[in-house]
Amino acid sequence: MTLELKQVTKRVGALTYIKPTSLKLEAGHFNVLLGETGSGKTSLIKLMAGLEPLASGQIFMDGQDVSKLSTQKRNISLVHQFFVNYPHMTVFENIASPLQVAGMAKSEIQGRVEEAADILKLRPMLNRRPDELSGGQQQRCALARAIAKESNAVFLDEPLANLDYKLREELREQLPELFAGRGAVVVYATSEPEEALLLGGYTALMNDGNMTQFGPTADIYRAPHDLVSAKVFSNPPINTAPVVKKGTRMQLSPDLSWELTGTAAGLTDGDYTMAVRPHHVTPTQTPDTRVALTGTVLVAELSGSESSAHFSMGDQNWVSLAAGVFPYRIGEVHQFFMDPQHCLYFAPDGRLVA
Repeated sequence: MTLELKQVTKRVGALTYIKPTSLKLEAGHFNVLLGETGSGKTSLIKLMAGLEPLASGQIFMDGQDVSKLSTQKRNISLVHQFFVNYPHMTVFENIASPLQVAGMAKSEIQGRVEEAADILKLRPMLNRRPDELSGGQQQRCALARAIAKESNAVFLDEPLANLDYKLREELREQLPELFAGRGAVVVYATSEPEEALLLGGYTALMNDGNMTQFGPTADIYRAPHDLVSAKVFSNPPINTAPVVKKGTRMQLSPDLSWELTGTAAGLTDGDYTMAVRPHHVTPTQTPDTRVALTGTVLVAELSGSESSAHFSMGDQNWVSLAAGVFPYRIGEVHQFFMDPQHCLYFAPDGRLVA
């Protein structure tokens, strides 16, 4: 099964929500749409699902033009971040509803519902109604409905966003297995870079209605095409700064520079933008984090077993993210250490060059 977009756009009045986008998605792995709120993820999913009309372009499913087909005729499933279940129906009836609409035989419906319920551990709850379920169980019910339908394409629009942390972690691990081997194109929208990395597969980066890059998730994380893509695929925000290459060294400020190796050493002398992700800027020095930075702590946060610090260096604000608990104090001058091997360098036009 394939789902292909050819120069699709979405417009509302004079506003363009999705700029010309071409993309080919395949079954066998997750296809992630990654971007912040308002980047166009949900709009693109609605176009693929047939919930909103195209302004221009075409959509093909397995080579068939479905651009003008209704949602019902595309054989797709859609799971939202909100628990969309029919409140007057039992869990069994909720899971079975699209199969009943399709006129499937009762015996086959029974088998499909029970199989999906077993996969999502819902069998003991089949006779309950949605208001008798927890939030996680309600979302499992919505996922079971998508599995039982055996759709050609499954769209998951931030389906874990409203679950608590533990449930989110549990379901995130299970999702790739739930849809493995089912032959459906699975599209998963998220605003969390970490979630994209955990799901693997392929990722399309979205920014202001543009798809900036598409490819194997790990590859585009390691080598974003441009600075915009690097910023989309980083949370906390990636640290950036103007730098100047002189000879074999890269200079960040008059008193801060480092020796270059590898591809970066071969760059032409001149101006670049450097970017480094926060977890490569730490409060403790190692053999790798050999570039010392000094900054004033602006904000400090503890998140589980990680500590983050937002700090200023002159007119630049940076972020450090490190494993462990560090007693930062707001306003104190603190030393941080950067790993130059993980710095990315971009040309003045934004292209990745090293």
